[in-house]
Amino acid sequence: MTGMLASVDCLDEALLIEALDVDIIDLKQPARGALGALDVADVAAIVAALRPDTVVSATIGDLPMRPDLVGAAVAGMAATGVDYVKIGLFPGGDWSGSIAAAGRFADKQSLIAVLFADAQPDFSVVPLLAQAGFRGVMLDTMDKSGGSLTDWQSLERLERFLSLAREHALLTGLAGSLRLADVPGLLPLAADYLGFRGALCRQHNRVAALDPARIDAIRALFSKVEVGGCVDCGPA
Repeated sequence: MTGMLASVDCLDEALLIEALDVDIIDLKQPARGALGALDVADVAAIVAALRPDTVVSATIGDLPMRPDLVGAAVAGMAATGVDYVKIGLFPGGDWSGSIAAAGRFADKQSLIAVLFADAQPDFSVVPLLAQAGFRGVMLDTMDKSGGSLTDWQSLERLERFLSLAREHALLTGLAGSLRLADVPGLLPLAADYLGFRGALCRQHNRVAALDPARIDAIRALFSKVEVGGCVDCGPA
């Protein structure tokens, strides 16, 4: 079954999501960008406060593709005890070097690469991620005001992305300003998880507080649609 990932920006939100038994708690600071990172100390404190069996991911921030910066950020976030570290592959810079820098931690830390649908990413990077030891790859959006994932990528192209990732034994995720209306069309694609932030918040504002009613509405859709994917104890 496809799992649900919910992005949170503080301990109170993490505890709320944990109580609702959402599959993956994703730690990020939306006010700092598409993959804005929480401070490492805050991530460590949140992980320590959650149940040991709660699956947690965290982003390293909106960083330029510089191997030194990416490697240092992965090292810092890996030390917090999260299950998955998410690394955004932003346009420009040294992708191959940055992937290699992150991959040096792959033997001890599960890594998830994030490609950006609104940058029309080249999916040929997927085999390189597998070779570097990444655990998974997902699609997201950079510009949260520019529409949802499905505004940028057709279902056919999403299927190609998921198929390529599966060929290389990578976990798969789809996110990017997803709306309630997107869920029925995406669930049959059987990604390992769908990720949400804005759709879970009041006024669909990703920097606003979480709205339990919105969370319940999305969770209800997951229970209504049968799919063939799975969540491997986490992502994303």
